Amino acid sequence: MDRLIGIDYGRARVGVAQSDPLGIIASPLETVPGAKIIEYLQKYAQGQPIMKFVVGYPLNLNGSHAEAAADVDAFLKKLQKAFPDIPVALEDERFTSVLAHRAMIDGGMKKSLRRDKASVDKISAALILQSYLDRQR
Repeated sequence: MDRLIGIDYGRARVGVAQSDPLGIIASPLETVPGAKIIEYLQKYAQGQPIMKFVVGYPLNLNGSHAEAAADVDAFLKKLQKAFPDIPVALEDERFTSVLAHRAMIDGGMKKSLRRDKASVDKISAALILQSYLDRQR
């Protein structure tokens, strides 16, 4: 079955998450260098059909676009060029890093592992995707 892919985009690192085949639960998948994300997604799509991309969009507390939104906009153009037939949904990513840290603490992850930004990125991607999945139900 097709999966939804959650993306927490950053220039240096990109967190990636996937839904289960039924589109109910999001799970962290990988953290990929920003320069290699399109290549990574193309390889993923060869083995697993992708139904939709859900990309975290950076907003300020007042709802305006955050400074990092320009980077995400540039990424979205590359994503749509590489995958013209796969729809993209944007999801508010405010507080996902804070929530990812809280999830790691609550899950009993050691402090040394919580400092690993790659872990935070892929958990943030899962939170972005889960938020989208929950709103769709």
